[in-house]
Amino acid sequence: MARDYIEIEDVPKGYESRVKQNLSFKTGRFVWKCRFTTALDPSTITSDNLYVESETGIRMATKFNYNDADMEIEVEPLEAYAKDTDYYLNITTRVKSRGGQHLKEPIQVKFRL
Repeated sequence: MARDYIEIEDVPKGYESRVKQNLSFKTGRFVWKCRFTTALDPSTITSDNLYVESETGIRMATKFNYNDADMEIEVEPLEAYAKDTDYYLNITTRVKSRGGQHLKEPIQVKFRL
């Protein structure tokens, strides 16, 4: 049976209620939207600090779009995800707020198409 959504397979403890999906169809180029509670320092939104990697540890080429008004980052892959492969969305503690505060702990969300 074909899936209509990505499968979120693992979320860090305490973040279960914050990771949601809002898709109406399956796509190989799923765009993550990461919303924060404070404005971010745009210079820290880089592929070293926020990235998607495959189950084999290969980082995917991505494009970032930061919406300051919504305090939200869109992470868009520049290539399609492979079917039946595990991927990890990683947000490191090097992502900082405008006030210079780092995330308290890294976040990793495991998902599969």
